[in-house]
Formats: sequence, structure tokens, C-alpha cells
Amino acid sequence: MTQSAITSIPKRNFLTLEVALILAGIALLAVAPFYFYPVFLMKVLCFALFACAFNLLLGYTGILSFGHAAFFGGAAYFTAHSVKEWGLPPELGILVGVAGAAFLGLIIGFFAIRRQGIYSTMITLALSQMFFFFCLQASFTHGEDGIQGVPRGYLFGFIDLNQSLNMYFFVLAVFLIGMFFIWRIINSPFGMILKSIRENEPRAVSLGYSVSRYKLAAFVMSAALTGLAGGIKAIVFQFATLTDVSWQMSGEVVLMTLLGGIGTLVGPVFGAALISALENYLATSEFPVTVITGVIFMICVLVFRRGIIGELYASRFGKKLESKPEN
Repeated sequence: MTQSAITSIPKRNFLTLEVALILAGIALLAVAPFYFYPVFLMKVLCFALFACAFNLLLGYTGILSFGHAAFFGGAAYFTAHSVKEWGLPPELGILVGVAGAAFLGLIIGFFAIRRQGIYSTMITLALSQMFFFFCLQASFTHGEDGIQGVPRGYLFGFIDLNQSLNMYFFVLAVFLIGMFFIWRIINSPFGMILKSIRENEPRAVSLGYSVSRYKLAAFVMSAALTGLAGGIKAIVFQFATLTDVSWQMSGEVVLMTLLGGIGTLVGPVFGAALISALENYLATSEFPVTVITGVIFMICVLVFRRGIIGELYASRFGKKLESKPEN
């Protein structure tokens, strides 16, 4: 069963399943900080939003980017610098990071959409590496030391984000807002056009759509949402480093999305939670985390070809798909 077959499942069935998963997830996240380490949960939420933003470009537009670390890390740097050096409150610092990431997305996307396939992907990687070396040399990033000691400050002037629970529920609120924004995009006429471009770009062109403009718009939106995740991450951990803009970070978000399920709303969230949990709980063990992650990835590729959540959708609606006549 192809990706196009999965996306042809009746919308009502998809909506019922995804609403159930989302409501269950929100309920769990609301009580989670009372049972788990809040900083770990905030890390999961940041990377979950990062993966969902990346999935907006790959899963719904069909553009594979190996340069999303530039948006994630760039926003982290912009937010950290504006909060620490300019004295901006955290909410404004995050908006600065989002704006900076959107601008980077406009530049990188402008060049990347002019090619297709592996050529477009390599352009995103090359430009992302250029930004990495810029961050290495720029004075405001402090080179290999990064920007450290970023103050969390007070949200709206009175909510102390140095309190773990306050910070957690702020991150949760931002995550839910970002997820709602993504859901609204993919279920809008604009999102339908993005899916048509993914499935059959020549037909979308023949229907009169300006494919380049829609691709660039999707690129900028994905970059802005990625920047939102990066800005939140800088406030949570109170630093921004070169690790955030490295090519390994771009590869990690690809892995999260593939494990969870490309083209699903909650799949990347599950993938981000899985990878973050492995990195957190195996960090002090004798087992190499990268090897275990690689093994899990190979198993998922062999057993769950559509990703874990993608397979859940397929098993839930597979019979209906097989009986659906071809157009």
C-alpha cells in the first residue's frame, strides 16, 4: 500500500482515530510532570514540534530537507542572544527566533525548490552547512562555547519560568498551539494543494497552480515552526550551541519522522518521544545509544514500512482500502 493510498482513507475515519490519540496524549501530558522529570518532558515536546514541522514539508509537500538544523539551531541562537544580550522577555525572544528561522527558510527554500529530488536535498544540506560555519565564526554565537546562561525570565512579566512546572506548562501550551497550526494547514485548501503537489506535481501545474510559490510557502512555514521549537529549546535548557545547527541534528529529525510515520499528524510526536527516551535513559548505560537507535530504525524499516503510527492507520483501515475501487 502506497503513501497515496494511506492518504486516501476517508477523512472521517482518520479524524476519529487522530482525535482519540490527540486527546489521550493531551491528558497524559497534563499529568506527566507529576510523575516524570519535567526537563526531559520539555525536551520531548521541543523535538516533537521540530519533527512535526519537518513532517509538514516532507510528509505533506514531498520535499526532503537535510538542512532543518539551520532553522532549529538558528532560532535557538537568535532567541538566546536576544534574551540574554538585549534583555527581551522570553515570549519576544522566541518570536525573534521564529522570525529569524522563517527568514532562513525563505533563503534556503528559494534555492532548494528550483531543483527536485536528491539535488534539492543536497542544496538544503549545503546551505545548512554554510550556516553552521557562519555560527562557528560569528561573534554573537561565541563559537564552540555557544551562548550559555540564558535567563528564563518572566512570561508576560509575572509568570516565573524558573519554576519547572511553570516552564513545562508554557512549553506544553506552545507545543499544542504549534500542533493546532499544523493541523489547520494540512486540513485547509492550501494543505490539499500541497498534497496534490506531493502526489503529482505535473498535474498540479496543469491545473494552474503556481507550484514554486506553494513549495516556498510550505518551506517558510516549516522553518518558522521549527524555529518555534528551537527558540523554546534555548529557553528550556538556557543555552544554544553548535550541536543545534549540525548536520547530525538534521539527520535526527529525519529519523524521528520516519520512525513515527511520514504524512501522519501524531507519528513524528511518537518518533521524537522514542528517540529522546532512548538518548535519555541509555546515556549512562554501557550500550552505545547510536547503535541501539540504528537497530531500532532497521527493525522499523523492515517491519513498519510506513512508520509505527502509519502502520497503525494501515491496519485500522486496510480492508477498506483494499475494497475501494480505483478511479
